[in-house]
Amino acid sequence: MSFYTSLSGLKAAQTDLATISHNLANVGTNGFKKSRSEFADVIASSVGVNPTQVIGSGTVVKANRQQFSQGNLVQTSSALDIAISGDGFFAVKPQLDGGPVNFTRNGSFLVNADRYVVDGQGAHLQAYPVDGSGAVVASGLASAVNVRLPATSGTPVPTANVALSVNLPAGGAIPATATFDRFDPTSYNESTQATIFDAEGNAQVLTTYFKRETVPTGGTPTSTWSAFSFVGDQALTVAGTAPITLTFDAAGTLTSPTTANTFDAFTPASSPNPQVLALNFGTATTQLGSPFDVASSSQDGVAVGQLQGVTVDSEGMIKASFSNGEARTLGKVLLANFANPSGLRQLGSSSWAPTGLSGTPIVGEPGSNGFGGLLSGTIERSNVDQTEELVGLIAAQRNFQANAKALETDNQISQTIFNIQ
Repeated sequence: MSFYTSLSGLKAAQTDLATISHNLANVGTNGFKKSRSEFADVIASSVGVNPTQVIGSGTVVKANRQQFSQGNLVQTSSALDIAISGDGFFAVKPQLDGGPVNFTRNGSFLVNADRYVVDGQGAHLQAYPVDGSGAVVASGLASAVNVRLPATSGTPVPTANVALSVNLPAGGAIPATATFDRFDPTSYNESTQATIFDAEGNAQVLTTYFKRETVPTGGTPTSTWSAFSFVGDQALTVAGTAPITLTFDAAGTLTSPTTANTFDAFTPASSPNPQVLALNFGTATTQLGSPFDVASSSQDGVAVGQLQGVTVDSEGMIKASFSNGEARTLGKVLLANFANPSGLRQLGSSSWAPTGLSGTPIVGEPGSNGFGGLLSGTIERSNVDQTEELVGLIAAQRNFQANAKALETDNQISQTIFNIQ
């Protein structure tokens, strides 16, 4: 009988050693929760046996219980590294359509090639849907959505009007090269550029070249300049002709044109849609003795905002920012908890699935109803204490050695009895 008692102790100590080894192996695993082996003694007795003379029959592994205490929180540089300070689990879905929802404490999320926010295994982070003001519009795990970052934001508006005010130097000479060639700097005096947008919101460069045509004389105090405009490599014309002629009086005031110049429709290289553009030099355009200067430049087009970054606040709001200054709330991270977290089934990679022992998931918002808050730019490390585990490892090893010694002693006694003649 003592042989099997010692054997049960050996098995129990071996299980304890395996559990501690697993804990130590995952010291560096984000969101990992250590386990603890729990044992129970085995007693076989009946009402007819004197309780003072009952001897146990060994030990049995009662449970390998998970410990969901808080792990250390470490700051990182990624806005999508999220830690739960308190109770709760992130909900992640391994499949886009259908499939079970798993739960994790590892908040190291990233953006995949399809712009979904996923964990290291590619499971999609679940969040409550929100409206334009950031208010949650549906609750419950069934209403959760996969978080996806939009590539762009806003509605593009093509540029229709450009206002450009410059000062052309009064002492500018007539270029030596008579025929204008934008690739020949000796054929024009000055140039300036402005950014405009096509119907799809793509940025284009409007370049205007200024060439002096005449200088004031005794009989003609006025002077003229030609303005050649290009969008990319495409020359712009007004009523089929180019360039625009700017006329200045003796004081350097622009006398012509006095209204905007509307170019003929053109099709940008980046858009299939024709575009009509008007250029207005305004009354601030002058010809003075100072060097060439752009006093002001503006246009009325609107570009499509390109995704620039994403943040998660302490309440779980996921916000994306764009290059056009817009910010959009994409969802609110939901958290789940369980009546008995120790009953969760381990899936590996710091993920768990609910079971009948854990109970059904209870979902809610971060920071409310007993759920922990969120810390962006922070990762929860393993809750394994190396010192504690090493002490436990020594104790488990001693237990194994003691039971092995008891087994050896029982074997020697049996051999002695068998050898009696």
